Amino acid sequence: MQKVKLPVEIDPFKTAKRKLDYEGFLEIKRLPRFSDATLKVNSDVDVWLRFGTDPQGLVVVQGKALTEVELECQRCSETFSYAVDVEFTYSPVCDESQVEELPEDYEPLQLNEDNYFLVAELIEDELLLALPIIPKHPIEDCKVQQNEQVFGEIDVVEEESKPNPFAVLQSLKKKD
Repeated sequence: MQKVKLPVEIDPFKTAKRKLDYEGFLEIKRLPRFSDATLKVNSDVDVWLRFGTDPQGLVVVQGKALTEVELECQRCSETFSYAVDVEFTYSPVCDESQVEELPEDYEPLQLNEDNYFLVAELIEDELLLALPIIPKHPIEDCKVQQNEQVFGEIDVVEEESKPNPFAVLQSLKKKD
């Protein structure tokens, strides 16, 4: 199957009514925040989107996104490849009151005034959330071994004997 570019925006209600699925890719130039959060993005993002309704009659957007990026290991400062693979489930909402009514498994999908959402923005948010907070090689692949990880030593500081400023009060208390 040939990969195609995904649409810029989608109306989830109309698409779910027609039970459409999208399979394609997002060019990395459409994901500037994600590019800035990594050293390099090695490939365009492969995306699968499925639209439908659940047994409760709620519109559901299920999806998956996959790409590979280069990150800097925070232990050894070497570059390493990291596969970003995310799956998500959303249900579109038009106002805040609908958010509380959603089942626990669904994330709310905020729509614009025309009942559309931007595909690239949704995928970019998911990819950013999937990046590690502190990128590190697996310990067996890292140049810095666990026994070499030193976080500093605490210097022992000897306390100087200083006179107690309240010693005068102590002597006054004894006189009474």
